[in-house]
Amino acid sequence: EQSESRFQEVYRDVPVDALYKVYPMAARGSKSYYSADLLSDILSNGNSSRLYRKLIKEEGVFSELDAYITGDFDPGLFVFSGKPAEGISLEQADKRLMEEIELIKNELISDFELQKVKNKLEASNTFSETSILNNAINLAIAESLGDANMVNLEKEIYAKISAKEIHLIAQELLQRKRSSTLYYRSNQKKDATK
Repeated sequence: EQSESRFQEVYRDVPVDALYKVYPMAARGSKSYYSADLLSDILSNGNSSRLYRKLIKEEGVFSELDAYITGDFDPGLFVFSGKPAEGISLEQADKRLMEEIELIKNELISDFELQKVKNKLEASNTFSETSILNNAINLAIAESLGDANMVNLEKEIYAKISAKEIHLIAQELLQRKRSSTLYYRSNQKKDATK
């Protein structure tokens, strides 16, 4: 298990700087996977999500910022990826993101905020069920994970997750010592400093 934070900085031919911060997480099928999925939605799903509201809309620290999970069959990553707003350095953006990460770890979210995310997830799942292709893909994934009936149980799993479980997964998952951070800098800025 990763026991200290990792950092890398690279320069590439990209138009703007980008920040990536990842944390290892469990595979699909584990209870913590579903809690982490809801946590990522609380942080970054839609215009009323925490990160969009605070760091993009109110403070203008980022022009883009997402939190999402990867991995299905194997353990994956909890990912933060963002592009700082013009005039904001990667260091400033990273510092402000870390403050929000600490905030989600140290305070219990409201039942209203959690229910809002669960409602969005349920609506999304319901609309996806109208497609035969989506149903076939979901059944195939569930069967590959060992139980095709999982497609019928996941809604209930998400519905039962409490604010306390979100708090616990945030504390467990988003530990600074388990993070890996990448500053993906634009060569344009490197050339400008010469």
